[in-house]
Amino acid sequence: MAYLAKIEPQTAAPIALTGVPANDTDKPDFSALEWSVIRLARVDRLSTLRAPGRFRRFVNWLMGRKGSPELANERLEALRRMAVLSWHFGFTVPGDDVANFFSAGFSPDQYELMVRGIRAAIGAPQRIAA
Repeated sequence: MAYLAKIEPQTAAPIALTGVPANDTDKPDFSALEWSVIRLARVDRLSTLRAPGRFRRFVNWLMGRKGSPELANERLEALRRMAVLSWHFGFTVPGDDVANFFSAGFSPDQYELMVRGIRAAIGAPQRIAA
């Protein structure tokens, strides 16, 4: 499977997947903690992926918001970032972000499992508890 560096076809170039661990198991999976990070990323905005600017910091100060949506564990933060992008864009995530996901220790099979699960959740009818 080849991932492209950019979404634009005129600047697309293949990315070398160096350091991608081989999947030794028959079926890729995530831990319960990792699945919860993926589910919670559904409500995160794309703006949580970049550092807040001066105006956003001022609004946060004005509203009394403290903290950051980033996770302390680097591996889980890489999973959260990829999950946020996948909730918004599906498989059309830029190749640099996919390469960062793989360099955090995840496999291509886990990436496909996550995005397919997200696509299924988006397509599933929403139940509202009465």
